[in-house]
Formats: sequence, structure tokens, C-alpha cells
Amino acid sequence: MRTIEVFADVGCPFAHVGLREVLRLRESSGHADVRLRVRPWPLELVNGVAMEAAAIAEEVADLRRSVAPDLFRGFDPGHYPSTTLPALELAELAYSESDLIGERVSLALRDALFEEGRDVSDPAVLEDIGTSFGLGATGPLQRDAVIAEWQSGQARHVTGSPHFFCGTSEAFCPSLRITKVGAHLEIRDRPESIETFLASCFAG
Repeated sequence: MRTIEVFADVGCPFAHVGLREVLRLRESSGHADVRLRVRPWPLELVNGVAMEAAAIAEEVADLRRSVAPDLFRGFDPGHYPSTTLPALELAELAYSESDLIGERVSLALRDALFEEGRDVSDPAVLEDIGTSFGLGATGPLQRDAVIAEWQSGQARHVTGSPHFFCGTSEAFCPSLRITKVGAHLEIRDRPESIETFLASCFAG
């Protein structure tokens, strides 16, 4: 089983777009055998401060306007999580069960936040998602796993969320070109970049 690794935060809208694009290309190219290992890159620890809902809402608006009009339909900044660490812990618990469950929970958490407007720092929301995949409660082992993965990402010189690795290849946010223009972001698709990166992964 081949694996694409990606360091990303659950609360990062650029990672949500990037992961969706990888899923689309994986399906269209017939490589369902390639698994996604989504590793924690907790931006609140990276930056030393929690992400602000208002800033994320602006990024979501820029993404919808430029490259992702069909995503973020249910996003509600009023339900943006105060912390993403518990969600990252749930994903680590899922990966301890299997790579398949880990991938599905990682994607379900992002769908809950960005497509359903749910607060993934709410214990009830996390319990609902975890139970739907047969998972129990998280604990200190999962918090330690998140910290260890973050430190691993630092050692691998992760640039930000999302940062992809596959074999000897790596790419930061390969599906998007992001430029700050005034108060907004100018965002463009980079299909040639993500397709080139994934072609090397799919070739094994």
C-alpha cells in the first residue's frame, strides 16, 4: 500500500481544498490503493496563538470566489473551533486503528467543520464523529502522538499547512498559488503542480 503523507491542520481551509483535490485525482486515475496519511500540523502551536474565526472566514471567502465555489457551503465562522487539538487527537486515535479509518476520520472532521458548520472542538461533535467510526474516547496517548507528529514535521522542515510528502518528493500546497493582494488573497489553481506531484506518487 503506497502512502501520501500530508501535514495539515483540521482548521486550515487550504488543506481542505488540497485534500479534496487529491481525492478527486486519486479516483479519476484509478489509484484507490494509495492511502492518505494526514499528520498533525497544529497551527495554534506553530504560531503560538489560536487561529481566528474572522481571518479564516476571509480565507474561505477568497477560496470560494476564486477556486472552490462548490466547497465551504455550510461553513459557519460562529462555530469555528477554539482549538483543533482535540480533533487532531481523534484523527490520531483513528490512525492507530488503521490507515483507512484514519483517512476517513481526517476527512470527516474537515467536512464537519467546513461543509456542515460544526464546531470540531465541541466534545459532543467529536464523540458523534468518533462513534460513527467505532472509536472510543481520546486520552493522553493521543495528545502525545499529536505533539510527536508536530515535532516530526519540524524535523522534516514542514513549511505550513498543507505540506505533502511522497517518497523522495514533497510539495507545499501544490494545488494552489496564493498571493496577498491588498486586504485579500489572490488564489489560482495549479493543476500542473499537483498533477506532477501525484504522478510520481502513483507511479510508485
